Amino acid sequence: MADDNKRNGEFWALALDRAQLGLWDWNLATGDCYYSPTWWKMLGYAEGELDTSDLWLKLTHPDDCERALASGDRHIAGDTESIETELRLKHKDGRWVWVLDRGGIVERDAEGKPLRLMGVQTDITRQKEAEAALEQVNVRLRLALAASGTGIWHYDIGTNKSYWDPRTREIFGLVSDTDEVTADLWHTYLHPDDKEATERAHLPPPGSKSVTATQYRIVRRDGSVRHVESLVRLIAGAGSAGQILGTVRDITDETKRAEELAYAAHHDALTGLWNRSAFDRLLAENIGAADRLPLAVFYVDLDYFKALNDYAGHAAGDIALKSVAGGIRASLPPSAHAARLGGDEFALLVPNCNDACAERLARAVLAAVRDADLGPAVSSRRLAASIGIAFVRDPRTTVTDALACADDACYAAKAGGRDRFAVFSAETASGAGGLNAARLAADLVDAMETAG
Repeated sequence: MADDNKRNGEFWALALDRAQLGLWDWNLATGDCYYSPTWWKMLGYAEGELDTSDLWLKLTHPDDCERALASGDRHIAGDTESIETELRLKHKDGRWVWVLDRGGIVERDAEGKPLRLMGVQTDITRQKEAEAALEQVNVRLRLALAASGTGIWHYDIGTNKSYWDPRTREIFGLVSDTDEVTADLWHTYLHPDDKEATERAHLPPPGSKSVTATQYRIVRRDGSVRHVESLVRLIAGAGSAGQILGTVRDITDETKRAEELAYAAHHDALTGLWNRSAFDRLLAENIGAADRLPLAVFYVDLDYFKALNDYAGHAAGDIALKSVAGGIRASLPPSAHAARLGGDEFALLVPNCNDACAERLARAVLAAVRDADLGPAVSSRRLAASIGIAFVRDPRTTVTDALACADDACYAAKAGGRDRFAVFSAETASGAGGLNAARLAADLVDAMETAG
């Protein structure tokens, strides 16, 4: 009996103090409410310091009063088994203390009418502050994800279920009101050429803590192809197989811009042929590959182009250049490359090309230039080309020497009457006087055309 009495008094007071619980005891018949010493202490008051008449309501935050009263009313009416609500109470120092209020009816009259309610209030201020801080982090994360267009998905290994957030579903073009999707759905979107490598990248090895970044293509149901980037990590689960957590971002526009920049860095903007720097690199690679020798290098200089520009204007000149580029491209085998060096000068390289092959291609290029579309502004002016050909048989030949030899042969073709080709030979080049005379003659004709 002594132990029972102790538990009914000091024992429970000690328990409330150690658990930091504030006890309240409300007599519905009299309206009196008892508050334990721990309750007063929780709010910074001395026991009995304030009038207890409707005290908790006076201390409750205005925004929480209606919710707190409704929770008690529902319980008294028999709609809920207990009172449970969160509310803020005013501390003596002026701050608000968040409490979790739990309790219920402990006594009824003979007719079952509630006579007495008891409950406890727990200080949950730290928890609420942590929740608020976490919500701020979540808001920032959501804003960052929205700004970057990033979606989040996860796959539960144990249950074999996948979940896609709205942004992920939007990227894949999936119309759905729920996050859960079938586990195999993602696989059906993968581009056939990327499927195997992408699936492998999305299966981190057990125990892995690293983040795997991968880029791949998907084919949406409307047939459109999109480029996406994913970050994937395995999240180990206590007592479960874990989850694969990932992000997905549509990088189609970025990929397209990168491709356009890469193309512009290596191609002539007007004709779409290789530019000078790209051609020099390709020529060096081909010269250094023994299995591509002999290599034919063509230097193509348009005849009468300056007169065409002066007569019909630069717009007609651009039309002619684009048409010539198209004709040259159509004349070459797949292994060959063509470049616009600048102005009205072009260069070609053709691997594994002998004399007969070079002659055949030169005649085809000459015909393509003669047949080029000069646009509606040009009716009678003609266009032709002079072509110089140099053969590279020694892999030690430099790009500069190969182009210089082809250029020398081109001058020889111009001096010979234009609309023709000439092949570089060491014997011809050794006679510097003849080469200089050819250059002088070609430059003189150009000057006469410009003056005319």
